[in-house]
Amino acid sequence: MTIRILKDRHITLGVTGGVAVYKAAFLASRLTQAGAMVDVVMTEAATHFVAPLTFQAVTQRAVYTDIFQLAAGESPGEVQIPHIALAKSADLLLIAPATGNTLAKLAQGLADNLLTAIALATPAPALLAPAMESDMWAHPATQANAATLRERGTTFVGPGAGHLASGAEGVGRMSEPEQILEMARVVLGRGEDLAERRVLVSAGGTREAIDPVRFIGNHSSGKMGYALALAARDRGAHVTLVTGPTCLADPVGVETIHVESATAMCDAVLSACDGTDALVMAAAVADYRSVEAVAQKIKKSGDLLTLQLSRTPDILAEIARLRETGRGPKVTVGFAAETEDLLENARDKLERKRLDLIAANDVSATDAGFAVDTNRVTLLSADGVVQALPLMTKEDVAHEIWDRVSQLLLNL
Repeated sequence: MTIRILKDRHITLGVTGGVAVYKAAFLASRLTQAGAMVDVVMTEAATHFVAPLTFQAVTQRAVYTDIFQLAAGESPGEVQIPHIALAKSADLLLIAPATGNTLAKLAQGLADNLLTAIALATPAPALLAPAMESDMWAHPATQANAATLRERGTTFVGPGAGHLASGAEGVGRMSEPEQILEMARVVLGRGEDLAERRVLVSAGGTREAIDPVRFIGNHSSGKMGYALALAARDRGAHVTLVTGPTCLADPVGVETIHVESATAMCDAVLSACDGTDALVMAAAVADYRSVEAVAQKIKKSGDLLTLQLSRTPDILAEIARLRETGRGPKVTVGFAAETEDLLENARDKLERKRLDLIAANDVSATDAGFAVDTNRVTLLSADGVVQALPLMTKEDVAHEIWDRVSQLLLNL
């Protein structure tokens, strides 16, 4: 699946010598599937683990192994010096695995092979995924080299802890390809339109306890809220995600706060929203809770069970009152999950909650409701503009919303 921040981006993937090279082949494949143009540069040591043909097959692009290897230019008969051409074309220099030897060369500014020459010549940001034995990673020299590179602006992902090639357990495993891909998105997003903006997103449904076993909940999967958090992160924002229980992994590069109840979500949102540029409330917050959650499991004692319910806090109403005092988010976006009278109900909520924008969706639709990867929303803004979006992925919906938020922030 194509990922917006990676589409048509040039990524120079450096592969150095270590058993984790097999993971780099999968990483190259995933980056290519996501829409990136991946130019693989292998050190001589790396070719002893995996043949260059493997990377050429998954990227459908030439693989470079020799600093004296000339590259075809854009015009017929034109040739290019590879370390200059690849350095200039790269949007990101990604080295995975990055051995201790390569870290040392990069820290010292050595350029004794094609990859290190590219690293010295490129203005592109660098992302390194170290992989080595624990003692090598922990060695003061390696730690000093890593610190030097971080001071120069290099980003690291990993290494992780676990089983190593030697059979030992410890820190030194290369991060998994999906985690590296996510961090590549973080690094590439630093120059996008939400760079340095602070945004807050809520996601998932809340659970209101009845007893230690049962709760009042809803069908929200959290997918829309998580898509909003990821899209904002990819556009350079500092993102805080307040989420109810879901089956989704915490997004890389996002501060994630886990809550259970509507009250806990309200407290977390109010604590985090001061000084934020934008709040997007995509969570399906319960409207009612049990007046009293009993301490022990309720036993069956008849055909009927009566529960007394009371209202939960209205988070968006609290945010509206906060904004009246000059505090809180500059822009507030809500969601209206409806099953009937979609636009009427959404417009009423937009006005009552004093929102800048609301996304209305019919959750009774099988292709655009809860727990699916697509959505069909209508955006209504406070200035009266109504925009009906076609069925699209939740990532694309998220970007449509952030496009509107970005413009609202620019107009403030």
